[in-house]
Amino acid sequence: MDILSSRVILRPGDYQATLAFYRDALGLAIAREYPAGTVFFAGQSLIEVAAHGGSGEPPAFTGALWLQVRDIGDAAAELALAGVRIDREPRREPWALLEMWIADPDGVPIVLVEVPAEHPLRRDSR
Repeated sequence: MDILSSRVILRPGDYQATLAFYRDALGLAIAREYPAGTVFFAGQSLIEVAAHGGSGEPPAFTGALWLQVRDIGDAAAELALAGVRIDREPRREPWALLEMWIADPDGVPIVLVEVPAEHPLRRDSR
């Protein structure tokens, strides 16, 4: 099987609130819009907020979105200015990543991650 592309599709309980969160509070750039949804760029992936196919109730989402940022401190300041509640302040994890937790209007967990310069993910393994 060849996977050519991928995206996360969210079917929120309140489409307009979730659209505003990803567009305005997080400031994600729009990849495309269609009559019943909006697709956002999210680094090497896409996040689609769909107004169709949902039940109108908050979804039972047991995973989390992982979004890498350049600077976790800058991200925290931007989110605070946008009025986004920070569920867990930035901190260094035992695996050496800097992580901060927020949630979208339906409670979907979002992990914002800074990969420090000295972290193995940043090293050239060649």
